[in-house]
Amino acid sequence: MSKKILVTGGAGFIGSHTVVELAAAGYEILLIDNFSNSEHWILDRIAKVCGNRIPFKHLDLRDANAISACVSSYRPDSVIHFAALKSVGESVQQPLAYYENNLTGTLNLLQAMSNAGCNQLVFSSSATVYGVPERCPITEDAPLDAVNPYGRTKLMMENVIRDVVTAQPDFQAAILRYFNPAGAHPSGEIGELPLGVPNNLVPFVAQVAAGLRPQVRIFGNDYPTPDGTGVRDYIHVCDVAKAHVAALAALDDSGVRELTVNLGTGRGYSVLEIVHAFQTAAGLPIPYAFVERRPGDVAECYADPTLSHRALSWHAEHGLERICEDAWRWQRGLR
Repeated sequence: MSKKILVTGGAGFIGSHTVVELAAAGYEILLIDNFSNSEHWILDRIAKVCGNRIPFKHLDLRDANAISACVSSYRPDSVIHFAALKSVGESVQQPLAYYENNLTGTLNLLQAMSNAGCNQLVFSSSATVYGVPERCPITEDAPLDAVNPYGRTKLMMENVIRDVVTAQPDFQAAILRYFNPAGAHPSGEIGELPLGVPNNLVPFVAQVAAGLRPQVRIFGNDYPTPDGTGVRDYIHVCDVAKAHVAALAALDDSGVRELTVNLGTGRGYSVLEIVHAFQTAAGLPIPYAFVERRPGDVAECYADPTLSHRALSWHAEHGLERICEDAWRWQRGLR
């Protein structure tokens, strides 16, 4: 029998792509979401890509009784936990909402898993736990110093999970620290769907290319980088999704109790490189303007993915050209 996987936040950007990869790998899936960061019609798109509908339950993790009943009824072998509020800027403006949602939801989920005897978790973390990096590439043993409420919630959740691993001898956890997921499924059926103004660069550039926004504002052009603009590690969302499937296999095969790895490419791209690559993918000019640096931004931030290669037997397969091509296909479909 195939393993049963519960996916929280499974209608979101990374969650939806991971559900597709899990289905392709033969897992049995239950997707739960409260649609605070997604749309109901994404379920239809997931079904179209998978060739069949994925069982779904509308559920908010802050409802302890509801998630406990769900886990006890479904009895998953593993949980992949994406559900969380995720905007850095919004977290600064609404810190209490982020602490209440992200921490309460995770605590309720872990308690529900414990009650039901489910002892395997793959957790969606973030490179924001590193804060301002001392040097690049960033390894997993770099200092942890989250500098905004969103990053702090991710770091707190990591620590709670590690405490559960210590307390429960049968519990296993894989903590995956994403750098900058971008792109979309090559079918064009699912992709990143920002609510309001995009917080991430690639969907913002896509909306400028589509004529929905006038120009890309580039925050600073005097950084000590090759073209003066900030450098980040962009990784295709399908590569991120495949890493979650690889993490499940790694926990099963290795028997390791706890695993924390970076999900990145090890290669940084500048803001101007993103704009130029998207121009090529779209075949359209993308206007941009330089503005003042944003407080807290750093010159460069990219991963050392060596540990993920070894521990997960996984490598990112797609580069910047593919990210932009797939993101543009998705954006055109939205139009």
